[in-house]
Amino acid sequence: MAVSIVVPVRNEAENISPLIAEIATALDGRWAYEIIYVNDGSTDATAARLAAEMKSRGHLRQIRHAASAGQSAAVRSGVRAARGVIVATLDGDGQNDPAFLPDLIVAIENGGERVGLAAGQRVGRRDTGFKRIQSRIANGVRNVILRDGTRDTGCGLKAFRREVFLMMPYFDGLHRFLPALVRREGYEIVYVDVIDRPRRSGVSNYGFFDRLWIGIMDLAGVWWLIRRKKPTPVATEVTL
Repeated sequence: MAVSIVVPVRNEAENISPLIAEIATALDGRWAYEIIYVNDGSTDATAARLAAEMKSRGHLRQIRHAASAGQSAAVRSGVRAARGVIVATLDGDGQNDPAFLPDLIVAIENGGERVGLAAGQRVGRRDTGFKRIQSRIANGVRNVILRDGTRDTGCGLKAFRREVFLMMPYFDGLHRFLPALVRREGYEIVYVDVIDRPRRSGVSNYGFFDRLWIGIMDLAGVWWLIRRKKPTPVATEVTL
């Protein structure tokens, strides 16, 4: 298995089938791939819609959380279950266009061992004005403190080698700090502009004020991790 596509979802029943079809259109004939939906404690028909799709799509898998654990936990569950060497992620609400997945995957393939992350950067965002403002503020503050060189860490479209992701220190909120943590490990980042779309159906499952203070604490924690990072020593085996 070359590529695993990980899609975290919570209560996205109406968006399941259209998004799976778009992922297949983007990847069919280019890579051997699997699609892993991580059902993060959904209470609607998400599980049933996925089960129905799995009957005709042998490359589709569903991982279920008994209760919602958050987006970072869902992404981590998907990456841990992935069989692909390269993992790509996107949000399950339809705002991330799967047509950009090939660009991200190719960026990782061409980058070799030096590139640890291909990160989508949204242009023409279709969120509400308030959400755009809050994202601009959050990204600005994060960049000043962490200096990760990334204008948009909130975009769900990303690709990375599975082994690189699994070496990251895990915490709730990890997905918002991947660029800084990837740089911390000595890897380069490739940025890919992607076109944002309106949500196809439903409402956002992630708010602003419910994660504000947690985000501030996470930011302080990541800053501490970066400051405490020591260069990896060069190790050589001594033979007689």
